[in-house]
Amino acid sequence: MKKISYSKDVDALLIEISNDAIAYAEEDGQVILHYSPDDKLVLVEILDFRRFMSKESVADMLAV
Repeated sequence: MKKISYSKDVDALLIEISNDAIAYAEEDGQVILHYSPDDKLVLVEILDFRRFMSKESVADMLAV
């Protein structure tokens, strides 16, 4: 993994897996998967993160 970040403004957890360019994305409920032109996973977005995870998990992740 390259980087994990949280966007408080939109309540989304972003998990960057590579620096490849993003060609397209697929959405499945609260998760958006972004892929490169050669179909490699580049970025994972988890929307409504605070609702998706328990309060304890959110506190632990944001404390790190």
